[in-house]
Amino acid sequence: MSIPRNLNIWGSCRIKKGQAWTGETIFFQQEDAAAAVFLTALYKALQVNYPKWYKMDRLSQLGILAAELLFRDAGLPEGSQPVETAIVLANSHSSLDTDTRFTAQLEEIPSPAVFVYTLPNIVIGEISIRYGIKGEQAFYLMEKPDMEFLHQYVQALFAEGQTKYCIVGWLDLFREEYEAVLFLVGSQQGSAAGKVFNKENLYQYLYHEQGAVS
Repeated sequence: MSIPRNLNIWGSCRIKKGQAWTGETIFFQQEDAAAAVFLTALYKALQVNYPKWYKMDRLSQLGILAAELLFRDAGLPEGSQPVETAIVLANSHSSLDTDTRFTAQLEEIPSPAVFVYTLPNIVIGEISIRYGIKGEQAFYLMEKPDMEFLHQYVQALFAEGQTKYCIVGWLDLFREEYEAVLFLVGSQQGSAAGKVFNKENLYQYLYHEQGAVS
């Protein structure tokens, strides 16, 4: 297995503190809104038209919105196969936002519709259903974004041969705090932007307030 050296960041997006970015361009902002209000306003601004979104937990809602922003920055190439796209995500709060809600329901009659979201990787399933993705999937829990680990893991996926594209990033939500930073990674040959997929560029986009990737 050889580590690929020609991977690029095709697209990126970030959602945090009432702002939503697609690539280096701010798409929508409502900085003083509560988390639920902001997510709903962003959903409407994106004109996603996906009624199932309203039935999801908030982590899955955040994931769908981030994926929508990501694919507006750079979509998968025409003719790409569903099994060729992987999804690798991480966060620090797991599904705790929904777990807390479900625990509160145990005093009366808990809802199966809430219980189904008491695992953090359910958001990957929701993104996969929405965009027809059937490749490798992984969700990691970590105290803070470890882009070096994610970079190495994605490189290993590409080295195995089946993965040609990968959605990778940080997706975290608990109470009023939320953050989504996603990247679409592919081979250098298919990239128009020519931004190298390395840990430095991942960290720069994650922490750069202007959303720039160099």
